[in-house]
Amino acid sequence: MSPAWCARAAQPYNCTSRNPGACGIACRRTLRDPQVTPDRPRDSADPGDDTGPSKSERKRAAHAAQGLGEALIRLRDAELDALGLPERVSDAIREARRITSRAAGARQRQYIGKLMRDLDLEPIRAALAARSEQHARETERFKRAEGWRERLLAEGAAALTELERWRPGLDREEWTRRIGAAQTERARSGGCGAAGRELFRALRALFDTMP
Repeated sequence: MSPAWCARAAQPYNCTSRNPGACGIACRRTLRDPQVTPDRPRDSADPGDDTGPSKSERKRAAHAAQGLGEALIRLRDAELDALGLPERVSDAIREARRITSRAAGARQRQYIGKLMRDLDLEPIRAALAARSEQHARETERFKRAEGWRERLLAEGAAALTELERWRPGLDREEWTRRIGAAQTERARSGGCGAAGRELFRALRALFDTMP
């Protein structure tokens, strides 16, 4: 007997007829899928079939593309131009910056995400990661210079001696002058003015040349 697919039962069954469908029950094997045979039932998977990404995978990809687009909106123009994005994408990103309406902004971000799905996102991710690392290094240098300025202003010569161990050969006389001027300025005004900024810039320059 030939196995068939019964539309009424919605499952395979052993047809008792040599002519499936003759009983009056529509058989999908005969009416809908002529490729299904006793040797190749409907539920057998073809190794060559490619069903593509699932709905959840497509949804995750869409969210990732939109998230990447939102990161691009926060870039400066020079950073955006350096990525070499298609004009329609960069124009959409610049337009998003000008939108003030919350709802319109959300629609624009979704549109950017849709455009991003047609691009190779890996180079963009790599560029953003490199930018993030550079920003982290700059932030660390800024905090280190700021911390050392406070130490030099508070501890004076003792802190300068420790700094000199890090950077042998620095002009101690010049650094003493800078520190003294910044200390006098803070004592007079309670904050950091020109002398304090000069000391900070000198520290930044010093740390930028250190390994």
